Amino acid sequence: MTENAAAGTSSAMTRAKPLMVLPKNGRNRTAARVKAAILRWLVRLAAFATTAVLVLLIGYILVKGIPNLKPSLFAWEYTSDNVSLVPALINTVLMTALSLLIATPLGVFAAIYLVEYAPRGSKLVKLVRLTTETLQGIPSIVYGLFGMLFFVNKLGWRLSLLSGAFTLAIMVLPLIMRTTEEALLAVPDSYREGSFGLGAGKLRTVFSIVLPSAMPGILSGVILATGRIVGETAALLYTAGSVAAVPAGKDFLFDSTRTLAVHMYLLSSEGLHVPEAYGTAVVLLVLVLGINALSSFAAKKLMKK
Repeated sequence: MTENAAAGTSSAMTRAKPLMVLPKNGRNRTAARVKAAILRWLVRLAAFATTAVLVLLIGYILVKGIPNLKPSLFAWEYTSDNVSLVPALINTVLMTALSLLIATPLGVFAAIYLVEYAPRGSKLVKLVRLTTETLQGIPSIVYGLFGMLFFVNKLGWRLSLLSGAFTLAIMVLPLIMRTTEEALLAVPDSYREGSFGLGAGKLRTVFSIVLPSAMPGILSGVILATGRIVGETAALLYTAGSVAAVPAGKDFLFDSTRTLAVHMYLLSSEGLHVPEAYGTAVVLLVLVLGINALSSFAAKKLMKK
């Protein structure tokens, strides 16, 4: 009797439990499809807007600048009549090469130490990362003021190519360092373990296995740094000056120079040679595109190796 009563009570309680109401699969699938379609169109709209802005910007520069590309703009020496951009073009190449020559080894080797040698998660690594991220957000004019106070006045380098190059090197160093660090972190640890298993040492593993694998990411950072150097004006006005002549002689590193960006800014601000400023913008655009294309070609060659 007791067992039968208990069994009847438990079956009654089981029957008394409320049934779970399952969501309707049809409605859920329809809502998911609607959300996916909305997100897909939002992504397409963002891509179209970005492409449209880029095309309009490049088209505007080309339309306004190409008719003003006159032979006088490409004279070897600058005068107030021809406002030639050739000295500024040569100075831009020199400034970019010297800045990258200073910043790239420092940034790459610092990133190698942080990723490969420093203990992961250490306070030093966190502090350096925080510092580099902070330095990336500082306006370029602040770097220009620092360069003027330290390189120009304190060290006595005057307004010169060297002062401008060191200032720009400090400015792009955090960018190169962070992109190189991310590229090294993206290399799988299995590459390192396989190299160690074959008997290679730490240094050989880094330079023979890890660095070649991370080279496309490192070159991306160098490309971004190059673009920032080529388009910089505020920092160079305080450190390199605005003399429209190619540095020459023994102390050419201490001669004042102007880059294409500074040249274009001065022409447009004076208001006397605005058409020539548009022509200079076309040359600057072609220069940046050429540097990016060359860097991409080098990255593809390194990937094939």
